Amino acid sequence: MTKYKCIIADDNILERDLLEMHVSKMPQLEIVASVADGFEAQQVLANTEVDIVFSDIDMPLLNGFGLVKSLKKPPVVIFISSHAEYAVESYNLDVIDFVVKPVTFERILKSVTKAIEYIELKNAAPTRQVSMTLEKENYFFIRESNDLVKLHFEEVAYIESMGDFSKIFTLQDKRHITLVSLKNLEVQLPTEYFTRVHKSFIINHDHITAISNDEMVIATKFTLPLSPSYRQGLLDKVVNKKIVTRHLSK
Repeated sequence: MTKYKCIIADDNILERDLLEMHVSKMPQLEIVASVADGFEAQQVLANTEVDIVFSDIDMPLLNGFGLVKSLKKPPVVIFISSHAEYAVESYNLDVIDFVVKPVTFERILKSVTKAIEYIELKNAAPTRQVSMTLEKENYFFIRESNDLVKLHFEEVAYIESMGDFSKIFTLQDKRHITLVSLKNLEVQLPTEYFTRVHKSFIINHDHITAISNDEMVIATKFTLPLSPSYRQGLLDKVVNKKIVTRHLSK
């Protein structure tokens, strides 16, 4: 089994110990350092090859944002913070995940699974070229390994960002990986089907079954986050013209 080296950076010793306890239960991870601030983490990263960084954001000397910005080629980063409002800026730095404290084993496991999947995809990229070609019809192609896979717009439920990659989920619960970023997909996919709803998600808005203040349900089975910065645009584009009201306008 491949071992992935990681470091933990958090100035709160109790929360750092809790995270260490969760991470130490995962046999695929090896903790090479546990430090109290971003500057210490930077020193470790300068001298040690690391795959995954678990970092708090509010730390003395050098905070989590400053740590990531200071690295020319940062490892995969998972931010962990008590402040949910930091999430937007976190995704602007292309971190793989943002976890709100208090952390649970289940939530950290989900982040680690996502991080390892991204690392393995990135390592395989030279031999697994993936591209997307849009046609004028209602479908597009992606290249996976040596195969061209055809996807119809209506069978796509949503697309999740994985840094340089994107993961496409279909209504049949199948997953397809493409070496195209979510940003590039957004400008290529037709807006009559697809809408950006979060830094990490594009949805097929035809499959929306419910919307709340901060999340939505796609095809009655996928629950996804809805960012406040995208919510009004989604309502204007998809919902408001279709709402059944009590009073008819004259």
